[in-house]
Amino acid sequence: MTRSKESRTLILDAAEKLFAEGGFDATPTAAIARSAGVPKGLLFYYFPSKTDLLRALVTERLELDPIDTRPLVARGDPARTLLNVSAVLRRVQEESEVRRVIVWREQRTHPEVHAGLRHYRRQLQGLVEQVLGASLLHPIGAHRLRAAATAWVAILTTPALRDRGGADESQAPPADVPVGEAEAADLPALADLISAGLQDPAD
Repeated sequence: MTRSKESRTLILDAAEKLFAEGGFDATPTAAIARSAGVPKGLLFYYFPSKTDLLRALVTERLELDPIDTRPLVARGDPARTLLNVSAVLRRVQEESEVRRVIVWREQRTHPEVHAGLRHYRRQLQGLVEQVLGASLLHPIGAHRLRAAATAWVAILTTPALRDRGGADESQAPPADVPVGEAEAADLPALADLISAGLQDPAD
């Protein structure tokens, strides 16, 4: 890695960590430069504004990396296939503050994050359609397969609704964690529900 690429990566790493900890709006660029160990002027050389830095994080680190789908497919068991997808995505989220925290927190106030999330969901949609279709023992209409994949992607990428008026909020999962991670215990029942809609009417 060249020195310029290394400096840029250090800046992105620092921004990812600090945005996850304190939020985009509360994080000054001076703190990012200090954490990255680079002059503030170098930060602005690569990223003229803090929004450019956020956009780069979302564009480069929300992108879904290539996934070997073969181990995810459970032939004849679409529910298990859906759960396999969710397990892989949870591991991917755990490796990235952008995927685990930042995108869910900032999507409502920053259009570039919302756009990145839409692109990410389209990538997930294609992945889920592919493995779900491969798991079925009988052909189904493309619209049914697409609807099932859309439902699963929505489940995995929509922040959960929670009762914030409880007596002990310290026990509640973080508000910015997607339902697929925060309420994993519900996923088997949801996978069964979606899979039921894929059954051949003749069965």
